[in-house]
Amino acid sequence: MNKRSDPGLVRPYVKAGGRLRASQRLALIALVVPGGGTMPDPGPEHGQIMALFGTQGTMSVAEIAAYIGVPPSVTRILVSDLIDHGCLAVHTADRPDTSVLEEVLRGLHKLVA
Repeated sequence: MNKRSDPGLVRPYVKAGGRLRASQRLALIALVVPGGGTMPDPGPEHGQIMALFGTQGTMSVAEIAAYIGVPPSVTRILVSDLIDHGCLAVHTADRPDTSVLEEVLRGLHKLVA
């Protein structure tokens, strides 16, 4: 029988409470912001995520995964938990004015031509 060399190693599905799917549909580029709610019994990873927002204002799911060292699929589940309890919210940005983007594109074309 193989023994693990790192006794602190925890399988990702354990960190997600055995769940394989998040309750929210979150893209890795989805931006989340603090929501002000509280979670009754947060796990250690939930606490790590919330601690990040003490120093950061808005973060993507991918950034959160990188900072806490958890696979993105697990991070989606953990972030979904926090959204469900109102601790985090998905940031929805207004669509940019396309006329500004078209002007920038024309300027770039002039630079290359």
